[in-house]
Amino acid sequence: MAKVTISSVIDAPVEKVWARIRDFNGLPSWHPRMVESHIEDGKDAGTIGCVRNFQLASGARIREKLLDFSDANFLVSYSILETPQPLTNHKATLQLRRVTDGDRTYAEWTASFDAAPEEADKLAEGMGANVFQGGFNALKSHFAGQS
Repeated sequence: MAKVTISSVIDAPVEKVWARIRDFNGLPSWHPRMVESHIEDGKDAGTIGCVRNFQLASGARIREKLLDFSDANFLVSYSILETPQPLTNHKATLQLRRVTDGDRTYAEWTASFDAAPEEADKLAEGMGANVFQGGFNALKSHFAGQS
């Protein structure tokens, strides 16, 4: 099983960062690699088990299922159901924590998945750099200069 963990500190209060990312269907509103998203079967984006179907800037489509969601813990967990990437048994968690020093946010995005040994490191590196850190960089840019 491959694992990837990316963390960052965002210069904004945890409530503001969570408000920006909490919508499971809202990736295109804050992540530069995502261009369109919809929740299948007319379900609410906060309903455990709902499936988001989104398109990447590359044109690829991905389907992900919401596994856990908590406003109290600033947490969302999901699994990938369909992806063009050669991986299976994917589970990821994005969680925010309050940094009291400067009223900032500690963000951590983790994932585990199965992949062929010769592909696993490359997939983990790409997911970490492009998806996870790319999302954190977009959030940091968004909140830069805001109080």
